[in-house]
Amino acid sequence: MPIAARGWEPLRCCLQIAAEDESIALISYSPFVDVSPWAEVGPVFVHAEACAGYDEDGLPPQLRTGPRVLRTYHADGSLDYAHVTLVDAGDDIEPAVKQLFAETDVATVHVRALMAQCFTYAITRA
Repeated sequence: MPIAARGWEPLRCCLQIAAEDESIALISYSPFVDVSPWAEVGPVFVHAEACAGYDEDGLPPQLRTGPRVLRTYHADGSLDYAHVTLVDAGDDIEPAVKQLFAETDVATVHVRALMAQCFTYAITRA
Protein backbone atom coordinates (compact mmCIF):
# COMPACT_ATOMS: atom_id res chain seq x y z
CA MET A 1 0.00 0.00 0.00
CA PRO A 2 1.53 3.35 -1.00
CA ILE A 3 2.27 5.95 1.64
CA ALA A 4 3.43 9.57 1.43
CA ALA A 5 7.12 9.96 2.21
CA ARG A 6 8.15 12.25 5.01
CA GLY A 7 11.43 13.14 3.29
CA TRP A 8 13.93 11.00 5.23
CA GLU A 9 13.25 7.46 4.00
CA PRO A 10 16.17 5.70 2.24
CA LEU A 11 14.84 4.15 -0.96
CA ARG A 12 16.32 0.74 -1.71
CA CYS A 13 15.20 0.80 -5.36
CA CYS A 14 17.22 3.85 -6.49
CA LEU A 15 19.48 4.48 -3.47
CA GLN A 16 18.20 7.98 -2.79
CA ILE A 17 16.37 9.68 0.06
CA ALA A 18 12.65 10.00 -0.68
CA ALA A 19 11.33 13.47 -1.39
CA GLU A 20 8.61 14.72 0.95
CA ASP A 21 5.13 13.52 -0.15
CA GLU A 22 6.62 11.17 -2.76
CA SER A 23 4.61 7.95 -3.12
CA ILE A 24 6.57 5.10 -1.51
CA ALA A 25 5.95 1.67 -0.03
CA LEU A 26 7.43 -0.25 2.88
CA ILE A 27 8.10 -3.87 1.91
CA SER A 28 9.85 -6.94 3.28
CA TYR A 29 13.16 -7.68 1.59
CA SER A 30 16.07 -10.08 1.90
CA PRO A 31 19.38 -9.28 0.22
CA PHE A 32 20.32 -12.96 0.37
CA VAL A 33 19.84 -15.49 -2.42
CA ASP A 34 20.99 -18.64 -0.62
CA VAL A 35 19.40 -20.25 2.42
CA SER A 36 21.55 -19.54 5.46
CA PRO A 37 21.22 -18.58 9.12
CA TRP A 38 22.14 -14.99 8.14
CA ALA A 39 19.39 -14.70 5.48
CA GLU A 40 17.17 -12.34 7.42
CA VAL A 41 14.20 -10.45 5.99
CA GLY A 42 13.64 -6.85 6.95
CA PRO A 43 11.78 -3.69 6.00
CA VAL A 44 12.95 -1.44 3.16
CA PHE A 45 11.39 1.57 1.47
CA VAL A 46 10.89 1.59 -2.32
CA HIS A 47 9.06 3.82 -4.76
CA ALA A 48 5.39 2.82 -5.00
CA GLU A 49 5.75 2.72 -8.80
CA ALA A 50 8.68 1.35 -10.80
CA CYS A 51 11.66 3.70 -11.04
CA ALA A 52 14.89 3.71 -13.05
CA GLY A 53 16.88 2.26 -10.15
CA TYR A 54 20.49 3.09 -9.35
CA ASP A 55 22.79 2.88 -12.35
CA GLU A 56 25.65 5.14 -11.32
CA ASP A 57 29.23 4.11 -10.65
CA GLY A 58 30.40 4.39 -7.08
CA LEU A 59 28.59 4.87 -3.82
CA PRO A 60 25.20 6.60 -3.87
CA PRO A 61 25.75 10.25 -2.85
CA GLN A 62 22.73 10.49 -0.53
CA LEU A 63 23.50 7.21 1.29
CA ARG A 64 27.28 7.28 1.71
CA THR A 65 27.63 8.81 5.15
CA GLY A 66 27.23 7.50 8.65
CA PRO A 67 25.96 6.62 11.02
CA ARG A 68 26.10 3.21 9.36
CA VAL A 69 27.01 -0.35 10.19
CA LEU A 70 29.08 -2.06 7.53
CA ARG A 71 28.35 -5.77 7.91
CA THR A 72 30.85 -8.00 6.09
CA TYR A 73 30.35 -11.42 4.52
CA HIS A 74 32.67 -14.13 3.18
CA ALA A 75 32.36 -15.50 -0.37
CA ASP A 76 30.30 -18.45 0.95
CA GLY A 77 27.73 -16.02 2.37
CA SER A 78 28.69 -16.46 6.02
CA LEU A 79 28.89 -13.42 8.25
CA ASP A 80 32.42 -12.14 8.79
CA TYR A 81 32.17 -11.08 12.42
CA ALA A 82 35.80 -9.93 12.59
CA HIS A 83 35.34 -7.02 10.19
CA VAL A 84 31.92 -5.57 11.03
CA THR A 85 32.54 -1.81 11.14
CA LEU A 86 30.76 1.21 12.58
CA VAL A 87 30.94 4.49 10.65
CA ASP A 88 30.19 7.54 12.79
CA ALA A 89 27.54 10.14 11.99
CA GLY A 90 28.55 12.41 9.12
CA ASP A 91 31.60 10.35 8.13
CA ASP A 92 31.98 9.11 4.56
CA ILE A 93 31.81 5.31 4.40
CA GLU A 94 34.18 5.01 1.40
CA PRO A 95 37.48 4.86 3.38
CA ALA A 96 36.05 2.12 5.61
CA VAL A 97 34.74 0.18 2.59
CA LYS A 98 38.15 0.36 0.91
CA GLN A 99 39.82 -0.86 4.10
CA LEU A 100 37.35 -3.75 4.36
CA PHE A 101 37.97 -4.86 0.76
CA ALA A 102 41.71 -4.82 1.48
CA GLU A 103 40.90 -7.86 3.63
CA THR A 104 41.03 -10.85 1.29
CA ASP A 105 38.27 -12.73 3.13
CA VAL A 106 35.67 -9.95 2.70
CA ALA A 107 33.52 -10.58 -0.39
CA THR A 108 30.48 -8.41 0.31
CA VAL A 109 29.70 -5.43 2.52
CA HIS A 110 26.13 -4.67 3.57
CA VAL A 111 25.53 -1.00 4.33
CA ARG A 112 22.94 -0.79 7.08
CA ALA A 113 21.23 1.80 9.23
CA LEU A 114 22.88 2.07 12.63
CA MET A 115 19.94 2.01 15.02
CA ALA A 116 17.57 -0.47 13.40
CA GLN A 117 20.27 -2.32 11.39
CA CYS A 118 17.96 -2.21 8.35
CA PHE A 119 19.61 -3.17 5.07
CA THR A 120 20.27 -0.21 2.78
CA TYR A 121 22.46 -1.65 0.00
CA ALA A 122 25.25 -4.13 -0.71
CA ILE A 123 28.70 -3.59 -2.18
CA THR A 124 30.46 -6.59 -3.70
CA ARG A 125 34.10 -7.14 -4.49
CA ALA A 126 34.85 -6.19 -8.10
